[in-house]
Amino acid sequence: MIELNIPGRGTIQIEHLVCDVNGTLAVDGQLHDGLVRILTSLRDRMTLHLLTADTHGRQEIIDQQLNIKAVRIKPGHEAQQKAAYVENLGRDHVAAIGQGANDAAMLEAAAIGIGILSVEGIAAESLVAADLIMPDIHTALELFEKPVRMVATLRK
Repeated sequence: MIELNIPGRGTIQIEHLVCDVNGTLAVDGQLHDGLVRILTSLRDRMTLHLLTADTHGRQEIIDQQLNIKAVRIKPGHEAQQKAAYVENLGRDHVAAIGQGANDAAMLEAAAIGIGILSVEGIAAESLVAADLIMPDIHTALELFEKPVRMVATLRK
């Protein structure tokens, strides 16, 4: 668990990290370099959850690389499915990372929603829904290694 005491927002205990896969953790179905190590190191403090529509049909390989079974999102109402997943975990204990239009509701539902600017861009809906916007996935994940950065940015 990662505990954040954010002035003006209170204490947030992050127990779950929910990540979109394609566009966020992977580009063209391939994980970004270095993410296996980073995500593996975060798993001793939070439970990692991957949500994907498996756009490129390579999720099974990514699952093997990360030793995790991603949740497949069914076609149709994808944004609502992702938000419901966060709510079922207990939204007050979830940080979520995404960049696509179907990630906006998930980012808004999470206690901390992090939008990233990826090579695919960031959908306007996700840009508005996120609490934080980061330049890339590596910088976003680094926030969990150095959580005071989130406190500094989110204080009111």
